[in-house]
Amino acid sequence: MSTAPGCLASLDGEIMLAAEASIPATDDGLLRGDGIFEVVRVYDGKPFAFAEHLARLERSAANLRLELDLEAVQADAHRLLARAGPGPEHELLRIVLTRGGRRLLLTEPLAPTPERIRLATVTYSPTRLLDGVKSLSYAANMLASRLAQERGFDEALLVTPHGRVLEAPTSSLFWVTDGAVLTPPLDDHILASITRAIVIDVTGAREHPCTLEDLFAADEAFLASTTREVQPVAAVDDRTLGAGGKATARIAAQVGAEIRSRLT
Repeated sequence: MSTAPGCLASLDGEIMLAAEASIPATDDGLLRGDGIFEVVRVYDGKPFAFAEHLARLERSAANLRLELDLEAVQADAHRLLARAGPGPEHELLRIVLTRGGRRLLLTEPLAPTPERIRLATVTYSPTRLLDGVKSLSYAANMLASRLAQERGFDEALLVTPHGRVLEAPTSSLFWVTDGAVLTPPLDDHILASITRAIVIDVTGAREHPCTLEDLFAADEAFLASTTREVQPVAAVDDRTLGAGGKATARIAAQVGAEIRSRLT
């Protein structure tokens, strides 16, 4: 997470610079990754889809048997964002709840990403016990990204040992074939992404199992997430995708318009 000079934190309700926030070394959120989190996009000081993020936070807490004071989280978020105001260091709101009982909220800048992203496949097996939990145990996802970057790519594409294409470590995958917009099903143990739901709503995208052969045959592909909105995929491994990208550009505009309409 960022500790840029202007980033702020709320730790158990007390606001401070993010670089000064700390939790005890004995907290199981640190020692065992036992906790949950959400990352909310903030536009001009306004959190987008905040109710949906809180609802998913509540589901994660229930699934992990973690105590949650949702009203306290909501109050902390509003105080922190009011103090932060708009600005490039406050474009994301990270919410972290630990097994040790710490309630940590941070503002962060939006990390730069390429206009079109290049993905490298990484073999990955989802942890079914954590279905429906946005857990702090994210080391496997982060390692997948590093492995892809070591190979000269921008990000990983998670593929099961049996060849099912799932998602990127922090983004949902969509592909376009003969005008149809498709995405892997939630039954494949992928994250129920809030931006994924928006893309499905505005495009009528359908869930469909995906193999690498399906993806290589696609006309276009893109990632969708809170931080990226819609980001075109330029290549997967050594295969180039989407020479024109017209469908992705149209969908990006639709999703962007939907997000901004909900902010007003």
